[in-house]
Amino acid sequence: MLLKLLSCGLLLSTTLCLVAPLQAAPLQIRITDQQGQPLADAVVELLDPANKAFRSKPADVAQQDLTFRPFVSAVQVGTPVDFPNQDKTRHHVYSFSPAKVFELKLYAGKPEAPVVFDTPGIVALGCNIHDYMQAYVYVGQSPFLAVTNEQGIAEFTDVPVAGYQLKLWHPWQDADVVPQAVTLPLTAADFKITVTRQEKPKRPKKGFGNNY
Repeated sequence: MLLKLLSCGLLLSTTLCLVAPLQAAPLQIRITDQQGQPLADAVVELLDPANKAFRSKPADVAQQDLTFRPFVSAVQVGTPVDFPNQDKTRHHVYSFSPAKVFELKLYAGKPEAPVVFDTPGIVALGCNIHDYMQAYVYVGQSPFLAVTNEQGIAEFTDVPVAGYQLKLWHPWQDADVVPQAVTLPLTAADFKITVTRQEKPKRPKKGFGNNY
């Protein structure tokens, strides 16, 4: 009887070990340009077709000092995004991108309802009043999305150890970046995007026609 109980216990223990999820861990991925320089505002998506969980939180794309902030956002498909206007002047935010066509006509403060980004793809944002205002929303399928900081680092906090399709995107890239198959933990976490660098859109200096 004791032997039978021990056998059952061993079988149960083995079963639990087999189904226990692999531990998630912090992860940093570094993105550089073709010159090896850190690349800010690059989107990193780790896509696991078997993981369809929705984990994204509501996001904001603010208008401040006649500039969209942040310049690049990354959200999971289905995420509601608010567009608070923190300027004293009104804005008219819009997009004609196939992934999300919308329009927030002249407004101040915060619109009554967020915009839900319900189709994967790249959404270019503009302001119908201030043509120099530009920004981008990357709408990904994965809950594991990050945008690189000024040091070119994308930080993830809880990505399970598994195999993924690594997808990269940057608004200045010269061509689409071919997705790569990767397995966590990564032995090398440096990746490259070939870009033609530009200046980020910003409010022009005050002068004739630019005082609003």
